[in-house]
Amino acid sequence: MRRVPAPEVRPVESQPGEHHHTMSSLTGPPASGSPLIPAEELAAYGDLPCPAPHTAPELNALVGLLTPAKSRIETVAVGHSRDPASRAAADAFAAAWKARGGKVLARVDWPESAASWLRPARRLTAEEPDAWVMAAAPLGFAQLARRLRHSTDWDPARTVAFAALRDSRLPALAGPDTLHGLRGATAEGGTWAVRHRWVTSYPPPGSTA
Repeated sequence: MRRVPAPEVRPVESQPGEHHHTMSSLTGPPASGSPLIPAEELAAYGDLPCPAPHTAPELNALVGLLTPAKSRIETVAVGHSRDPASRAAADAFAAAWKARGGKVLARVDWPESAASWLRPARRLTAEEPDAWVMAAAPLGFAQLARRLRHSTDWDPARTVAFAALRDSRLPALAGPDTLHGLRGATAEGGTWAVRHRWVTSYPPPGSTA
């Protein structure tokens, strides 16, 4: 189990027992004013990686995060970047979720650069889904997440994401506690979670790593 502080990339050992923590929603959106990330902050983080194609273990782990014992999650909204890997991941999740009898209330995409990200933010939250699923590149998602927290009732603790968003720089880029509670799957079939400024990774079930 590893956790990585943003903006540092090198992981450090997590504290004992941290994998038992629970996720709770935040009490309010970021401070008033524009939620857009200033250009100088974007420049400080350099080039962020493009999403890689998702894997079958990753998809299975993501579905597993939404379907624990006694889960009441039935409806989801799926959001994704416009790159081919993110589109394919969103397609695969939507098909898997519908095959389980679940409902996809909305499917929303967004560009990596936009004037405000308000339209996709409102579309993602309009139907009040039980959960949100994100397949996205880090930069565009950071901007969207800031808009979601600023202008909607979106809850990161009810959101799961593909491995492309497991980037140690993402919590700092999105802003203080904007992503607290966000969880996701790794390409190997493990999981990860954002807790304040930390990204903590967990190995696949049965793994000794």
